Amino acid sequence: MPEDSSLSAASKEAAHTCASSDHNSDVESGRAIIRQQVRELSRVADALDPRFAQAVHTLLSLDANSRIVVSGMGKAGYVGMKLSSTLASIGFPSFFLHPADAIHGDLGRLQPKDVVIILSHSGETDEVVRLLPRIKHFGSRIISITSSATSSLGRHSDVVIETGRIPEAGPLGLAPTTSTTVMISLADALAMTLLERKGISREEYAAFHPGGDLGRSLMLVSEIMRTGSSVCIVVEDTINLKALHEITATEGRPGCAAIVNSSGEIVGVFTDGDLRRCLEREPDFLQKTIGSVCSRTPITIRSNQLAQEACRIIQERKVNQLFVLDQSSKPVGMVHIQDLLAHGMIRPGAGSEGP
Repeated sequence: MPEDSSLSAASKEAAHTCASSDHNSDVESGRAIIRQQVRELSRVADALDPRFAQAVHTLLSLDANSRIVVSGMGKAGYVGMKLSSTLASIGFPSFFLHPADAIHGDLGRLQPKDVVIILSHSGETDEVVRLLPRIKHFGSRIISITSSATSSLGRHSDVVIETGRIPEAGPLGLAPTTSTTVMISLADALAMTLLERKGISREEYAAFHPGGDLGRSLMLVSEIMRTGSSVCIVVEDTINLKALHEITATEGRPGCAAIVNSSGEIVGVFTDGDLRRCLEREPDFLQKTIGSVCSRTPITIRSNQLAQEACRIIQERKVNQLFVLDQSSKPVGMVHIQDLLAHGMIRPGAGSEGP
C-alpha cells in the first residue's frame, strides 16, 4: 500500500525536531561538564598555599646529578608522563617510573638525591602505597599531588600539594575527569613556575627542542649560517676580475660576496644581480674596483638572532642571502636561501636573484 505523503512528511518533521532536541541537550551537557571543571580549577587555584612554593624550592635546589622522577597509576600516571616530559623539555632531568614496574625491579633506577613526584587523587592506590616505604628507604624525597595530606601518600610525602576532594564530571561521577584536569593544571603550574624561577632564555629552551616546527622556530642564525671557506669576503679596492674569480671559487657557489673596507667592516655586497647590471651598463667594469660597483646597502643579521628572523627578512626583501655580522660589523657568516629551504624553514620561490 503506498505511503501517505502527509504522514511521511510529519514523521520526518518529528524526527528532525527530536534530533534537534538531542543536539541541544548534548551541547548543554558538554557545557555543564566543562563549567564544572572550570569551577574546580578556580577553587584549587585559590586554595594554593606555601606548600606549592615549598615544592618549587625543593626542585630548584636539586644538584646537577639529581633527577626528578615522576610516578602515578592509571589516568594519574598519564598526567605524570606529561609532567615528566615537560620538565625534561625545560632542562630538568626527569623520567617516568611506573609504580607496578618499580616494585618489580625498576626501583634500582632511583638515587638517594632524586626527588619523586607522585600523583594520586585518592592517595590510597595500592601500587603507589606499596612503593612509598621503598622510596623513603632509598633516601629520596617525595612531593605528592593528592586530595588529602592525611592519605597514605600524603603522610609519607615531604611536600603535599593538596587538591581537596574533587567531584568527577559526568552522570556517574566515577571516571577520572575533573580530578585529572586539576592534576594536569597543577603539574603545568609547577613546571612553568620552575621555568620562570630558573630564568631559562629562549635560546636555552631552543637547545632542548632541535626537531620539528618548534625546533625550527627556535633555531639561531649561528646554527644554520655558512662560515669559513663557504663565505666570500672581498676587500673593496679589489679589481672586479679578481673579485669575480674569488666569488666563483667559493665553496657552495653562493653567487655573492661581502665587500669590506681595510678594517674588515662590511661596506657593501656584490650579487649575481649586481653582475647582470654591470654587464648591461658598464662593459669595461672588469677593470674597476668591486667597491665602485657593489651595492652599498647590505642586508645583514646577527648570529644570535632567530633563524626565523632571517626567513622573514629574505622573504620581505626578496633576496637570496644575508651576511651575518659580529659586534664590530665584520662578516662572520652568511645565511643563504638554499640553507633555509633545506631546513624546511622557508617556502620555495621566496627570494630573488639579488638586490
